[in-house]
Amino acid sequence: MYYYEVAPTTIVRSDSPSLTYMSKEPLPIGSVAIIPVGKRELIGVVIKSSPKPDYDVREINGLLDIPPLPKELIATALWMSEYYLTHLSTVLQTILPRGVNKKRRITPHLKPTHKRDRTKNVFTESQQRAIDQISALDSGTALLHGVTGSGKTLVYIESAKAAVADNQSAIILVPEIALTSQLVAEFSKHFESIKLTHSRQTEAERHIVWEDILRSSEPQVVIGPRSALFMPVRNLGLIVIDEFHEPSFKQEQAPKYSALRTASILAKQHSAKVILGSATPNISDYYLAEKSNSPIISMVTPARSDTIPPQIQLIDMTKRNNFTSHPFISNSLIEELEKTFAAGSQALIFHNRRGSASTTLCENCGWQAGCPRCFVPLTLHSDSHHLRCHICNLTSDVPTSCPSCHHADIIHKGVGTKRIEAELRKLFPKQTLARFDGDTESNASLDQRYTELYDGSIDLIIGTQVIAKGLDLPHLRTVGVIQADAGLSLPDFTAPERTFQLLAQVIGRVGRSNHQTQVVVQSFQPDHPAIKDGLSRDYRAFYDRTIALRKHTNFPPFCHLLKLTCAYKTEAAAIKNARELTDILKNSAPDQVQVLGPTPAFYERVRDTYRWQIVVKSPRRQDLVDLLSYLPKKYWQFELDPMSLL
Repeated sequence: MYYYEVAPTTIVRSDSPSLTYMSKEPLPIGSVAIIPVGKRELIGVVIKSSPKPDYDVREINGLLDIPPLPKELIATALWMSEYYLTHLSTVLQTILPRGVNKKRRITPHLKPTHKRDRTKNVFTESQQRAIDQISALDSGTALLHGVTGSGKTLVYIESAKAAVADNQSAIILVPEIALTSQLVAEFSKHFESIKLTHSRQTEAERHIVWEDILRSSEPQVVIGPRSALFMPVRNLGLIVIDEFHEPSFKQEQAPKYSALRTASILAKQHSAKVILGSATPNISDYYLAEKSNSPIISMVTPARSDTIPPQIQLIDMTKRNNFTSHPFISNSLIEELEKTFAAGSQALIFHNRRGSASTTLCENCGWQAGCPRCFVPLTLHSDSHHLRCHICNLTSDVPTSCPSCHHADIIHKGVGTKRIEAELRKLFPKQTLARFDGDTESNASLDQRYTELYDGSIDLIIGTQVIAKGLDLPHLRTVGVIQADAGLSLPDFTAPERTFQLLAQVIGRVGRSNHQTQVVVQSFQPDHPAIKDGLSRDYRAFYDRTIALRKHTNFPPFCHLLKLTCAYKTEAAAIKNARELTDILKNSAPDQVQVLGPTPAFYERVRDTYRWQIVVKSPRRQDLVDLLSYLPKKYWQFELDPMSLL
């Protein structure tokens, strides 16, 4: 008999990640097994062999008819469970496709969307230097800091070609599903077959791609968002994380893992390379790369030598004479849009808020429409004529009169993308408009309509963060930013950094060719350093200022963070329990640990619960891990290394 530790994909015991089973035959580590647990049959993964225990164990019922998972993926899953203090079952649910035990009909590979490009690429000097530096790496992580339009995608492609030529696979991660179409189009010119995986595919489609990769002995090129990291490739040579500064590379549900950190561990298991690419790297990541002497590869010039930088106008929103034609679309922006459409070109309008209006209130008594469960203002969605809570998704009808004083003086204040779309349709009725934000239907999403964007069929693009990054549109001539400082007032240490990144990224959508392009940026805080540096895209100036401030205030990268959040039915219970835990932590923590709070969470009410939070800082991450032993089992959640404190 042979004995093995098998980790079920469902939590059976909270204090044990695996159970011991026996088998008449030797089993490879990584085999996906069917195991008896009580009266149930569960799916489990064989994680290691075991000596014969001194108690009776049950026999494995059988194996799924698939090859074992790569040992490197198993090792990474075990690391994730330990590093993020998450039950191994939860990690396995993340790396395995849903319905792994269902039989699927295998379909052909994803066909390239373009004919392969047989011509030899001509690289700029900075592209060639970057390719050579990556090629010289045996393994490990390189930070590719390339300005927008510098041709980072071609560097990724050449690096993936080198991996495939060496019989190794490449995984390319993008921050948004929306950006997969553009990247697939570029990569398809160079590779026969590309495996695409993302959450908009059906369960069956994702499973078929996963199993196809698991069964294949050929080198693979995989493209997708964060979860594509766990595709079971056999011989991984390269991981690319494009726009790696994006918050979407940190998962918000358990296991709350960073794709960047996890990619480095997976790459280490395979002795592979990791390329982190961005025009606006995270301050912490850049600092740590400098401190650890990791390669930082700079691409400071555009890929095209005939590129003309955009003309940038900064409009002060406090001066109402800039807005004589429209309440929130400046005269300058309207003028540039008119010129752009007259020339048959394309424009893009960026705004960091969904919906039509952020506040619905009574002008007579001041009543405000709010979510009864979360106590935040309801957002007007005028296209469907309803109010919606952007936390719990509660919807309600738009009142025709005030429920408090019964006056009919209901007004809607604030600006969202739907309101902008409605106003621009009035101003430019002959143009084809498309809006892309969190409310866009999946069949009208950016990746679904990418061809229309690329060929210029859509005259005016309106949207939130999804349109600010990564897009390369040849017909785009004008970019407008409705309110550049919209995120600066958020009570979070990353707010200026996020504002700088979004502004620099959206400006980078133009100025990529020999056409003259325009950018019109509207702001209530035109003199704010994050706005000024974003407009000039002066990363070094922004970095130097921000890193000095982070050091002074003791925020990452100069400390590790732990965010503790409780949720109770009553406010009194939330406050009482938050204070009790704060006292325990302050009395138990080493001297170098700071315990901040407790305070109401940024979203204090969520789905009928009151939320309070505690933030803990420490120069040593292990101090934070040790303090988690004091966390109550019920009503509390924790997040190590949070991307923000909101």
